[in-house]
Amino acid sequence: MEKLRYPIGRYTFEGMNEVQKDKWITEVEKLPAQLKLAIDGLTEEQLDTAYRLEGWTVRQVVHHIADASINCFSRFKLALTEENPTIKPFNEEGWAITADSLDASPEISLLIIDGIYARWALLLRSMDRAHFEKQFYHPERGSQLKLSYFLGFVAWHGKHHVAHITSLREKMDW
Repeated sequence: MEKLRYPIGRYTFEGMNEVQKDKWITEVEKLPAQLKLAIDGLTEEQLDTAYRLEGWTVRQVVHHIADASINCFSRFKLALTEENPTIKPFNEEGWAITADSLDASPEISLLIIDGIYARWALLLRSMDRAHFEKQFYHPERGSQLKLSYFLGFVAWHGKHHVAHITSLREKMDW
């Protein structure tokens, strides 16, 4: 069950140096193309298949990535423009069962992801080391998160969900 839920393992942070930062930014840049490739050619029935028992469907995963990108990009911008802002968590499970997440074409969310990730990569490449030391407060976690930590999480998050889809494709021989 752990492998189905976390196909690339859980996120761990061991610090960020210049090489790691560049790797994560490149992963952010590549996510939209990787996601498109992961869902390319899937039928409506396949899009509505869950990647694991009690997990989201492929369609919901794509829409979740768009939802998360909206929220996470905003967290970066808040941390860069305000002094230690408190972010607003979002109910991922609740968002995943709204009509748009259950019924909309993944293409709609791919447009959002393309735009946000293009801007995000541009922003990330403009940031110096001091910018990545900025932080925000996450009330659900009850802790401060530095943007260096959060960049790694964002890169992991995209790969994590693409792996949900590609693992399902492999398992189902699609």
